[in-house]
Amino acid sequence: MRLARPLLLATLTAILPGGLQAQQTNEQLAARCAELGAIFDRYGTRRSEGSGGPDMIRLGAGIDCQKGRYQQGIKALEDLLDRNRIPYPKS
Repeated sequence: MRLARPLLLATLTAILPGGLQAQQTNEQLAARCAELGAIFDRYGTRRSEGSGGPDMIRLGAGIDCQKGRYQQGIKALEDLLDRNRIPYPKS
């Protein structure tokens, strides 16, 4: 019986944090897409001559967000920001 209680507490601790997170609404996800896209557009866009054109990952993520595929767009933008070492607020 003494072992059962710590085991139960450990199990609940592992399960509850993920289970208690509320589902985000489409409006919140769309806002997150816009926020991350704006951060990349401000700090990650190269504007010099010969910069190679627009970032295709950024464009694809923007399309995903526009079409309601928020999770894919957010993931792509977060990966892009991480790869370019641009800080952004974690969700």
